[in-house]
Parts: sequence; C-alpha cells; structure tokens
Amino acid sequence: MNPPLHGIKVLELGQLIAGPFAARLLGEFGAEVIKIEPPGSGDPLRSWRKLHQGTSLWWYVQARNKQSVAVDLRRPEGQEIVRRLAREADIVVENFRPGTMEKWGLGYEALSEHNPGLIMVRVSGFGQTGPRRDQPGFGAIGESMGGLRYVTGYPDRPPVRLNLSIGDSVAGLHAVIGAMMALRHRETNGGKGQVADVALYESVFNLMECTLPEYAMYGEIRERTGSNLTGIVPSNTYASRDGVNIIIGGNGDGIFRRLMAAIGRRDIGEDPRYATNDGRAGAADFIDGAIGDWCATHDAEAVMAVLKAADVPHGKIYSIADIVEDEQYRAREMILSAQLADGAELKMPGIVPKLSATPGVIRSLGGILGADTRQVLLGNGFSDEEIARLAEQGVIHVAADAVTADPEAGVDA
Repeated sequence: MNPPLHGIKVLELGQLIAGPFAARLLGEFGAEVIKIEPPGSGDPLRSWRKLHQGTSLWWYVQARNKQSVAVDLRRPEGQEIVRRLAREADIVVENFRPGTMEKWGLGYEALSEHNPGLIMVRVSGFGQTGPRRDQPGFGAIGESMGGLRYVTGYPDRPPVRLNLSIGDSVAGLHAVIGAMMALRHRETNGGKGQVADVALYESVFNLMECTLPEYAMYGEIRERTGSNLTGIVPSNTYASRDGVNIIIGGNGDGIFRRLMAAIGRRDIGEDPRYATNDGRAGAADFIDGAIGDWCATHDAEAVMAVLKAADVPHGKIYSIADIVEDEQYRAREMILSAQLADGAELKMPGIVPKLSATPGVIRSLGGILGADTRQVLLGNGFSDEEIARLAEQGVIHVAADAVTADPEAGVDA
C-alpha cells in the first residue's frame, strides 16, 4: 500500500531545525523531499554537535528520506532553478527571515503564479507580519517570548531552558499541521494553494495551557515552581532512598486515594479536605512531604513496584542511556539501527505517529552535499548541458550518490 503522502512533492529551502524537521516528518510518510542547500558548506546542521567522519550524527536523522540538491540561492541562476522546481511541487517549506524569499524573487506570489495549487509553509521567529517580523528569531527566543521560559525552573533562581531546541521542534510540528490542513483544503475546495504562516513564539504560546485566561480574569501570573505542576496536586518529582528521581502523578481523585493507601497514608487519602484537587492544591507542601518521606525510605525498584500495583501513574526520569535499554521503546520500534557507508552503526529515533495501515518508512539517511543534484534536475526538465554549465559556474554542486538505508536490509528495530 502506498504511504499517505505518496505523490506529494516537497521543496525544502530551510536550514537547521524548524523547517527541516517539518520536512523530515513529511518525508517519513511518503512525500518526496528535495532539500536545497548552499554549495560549499551545505546546511549548517551538517557540522553541529557530535560528528562522525566530518558529518553530524544529527544530520543523518534530520535529513533522512531527503534528496540533497546544492544550489546557490543568492545567484539569479540558482533562483531560477528553484522557480522551475517549484512548478512541480506541492509544498515549499522555508524558514528564512521574512522578506528573504521575496528579495530572491521566490515569494509566494511569484512561485504560485505558475503553480496556483502550491502550498508554502513559512516558519520564522515572529511570523510574516507585525512589528517584529524583521527581527531574527531562534527557538530560544520563541521559548522566551512564548512564555515557556518564564515558568521553567525554581522560584529563587533565574528561568532555565530545556536542554533541547524545543521551540524549533514545536514550530516544526505546527508547520506539518498547517501543511496537512492546506493540502486538505486544496483537495476539497478547488485546488487552490495557500500560505501557512508559523511563528516560533506563537507555536510555544499555543502550549501555555490556561495561563492567559487566568491572568485576564484573575490577574494570576504563573510563576516558577520547580519540579511540581502549578495547582495540580500531587504531581511532582520524588527521590528514592538510592537516589533515583521518580515522577508520580497522583492528581486524579481516585488515583490520589489509591496512592495514599499504597504508601500507608490512608488518613490523608480519606480526608474530605483533600478529596478534590481544589483542596489538595492548598496543601501541596504537606502532601508532597508525605509522599517524599515515603519514597526516601525505599529504593526505586520497590517504590515503582508499589506504585504499579496501586495503578498510580509514575516513571523514572530517563537519561538517553535508560531510553536505549527500555523494553517499551524496543517493543514500539522507537530505537532503530542503520549502517553508515563505513560500516559504523547509527542508532536513531523511530517514526511518530504510528499508522496501522500506512506506517512511516526510512528510505535513506541524510547523505553528502549535492548527492542528488544531477538526478533531481534531470527529472525536472534540465538537460545535461544545462547541468554541466551551472556546475561549472558554481551555481550548483553535483556529488556522488546519497547514503541509502534500505528498510529491509539496513534499518532494524
């Protein structure tokens, strides 16, 4: 059976995280993704974090299922290549600063003139409109302006960040949602394309729960509270006797009673003052103290055995080493292995979500710069003579074949 995005062609013009993450997800479910990179250095992500023989391990994952086409977008000839490719594309993904595409003659009006069904997904720090549109914005800025950083950390210290580029990834997910909605609209409303405008700070703000209505109605500003969850009790991190940090979510009324009975504090669980979350929220320190005291007298294995028997949501805080060894991850094929060109094994995340009839597939890993330039241009009407001339002029870069990963042979759960 064909994958759900079979026949959809994506032209990726972005770099680093947000836009490329969105295109990666589209590629995993069958879209043909043509990634445009600058000749010479390519996408900067190629050299980020840990490298293997000069290539980022992150790159192999972020660029999987993509064809690398090296084109200089700053030159008119390179811009014309993109215009020709966009005529056959369904989706263009870009995450340049607003106005950059227009400066190159590659804005939506220009590209859709010859392809009215084109969908352009535009990811930027602050969106395509508004007084901040021209400011540079990375994920960290989106996390800060979106409100996430303010509520993260402990009340007696400055805000902290998650040690991940979460703002970029959240924006990438919103970009995929926008692309899917626009595709659906095109299918059902006459084939007309549109722009999906995704701002990093808005994507983060979209996750901020009830902070806005609470502030607007009651003047409540959610502050940093460390490891617990404001107003939801008990939901916190507790240390076992052997120093393992365990999350316990006992905030449902029935769950709370089971939890208290399991740790020998039935008196708290059956106290009518704590029967609902409203009452527990006012006694958070007392309740957390009781749970913390119990955890501190038992090793982690015993703590989790009791909680499992009582059907209380819980979990050890995992490091990446814990993740790799976990049977749930293995059972769900979330830790995959592939072989690189030199024979080295690459561990990488599996595909999410899991579709029962048309699951995602990893067809190739991120390859060398320009590996698919020739093949893609030939398939889009360029002649051998044009390709040779553009390569000689430095407008494009043509390299060897991409590193492939055959799902039947090279990618294993």
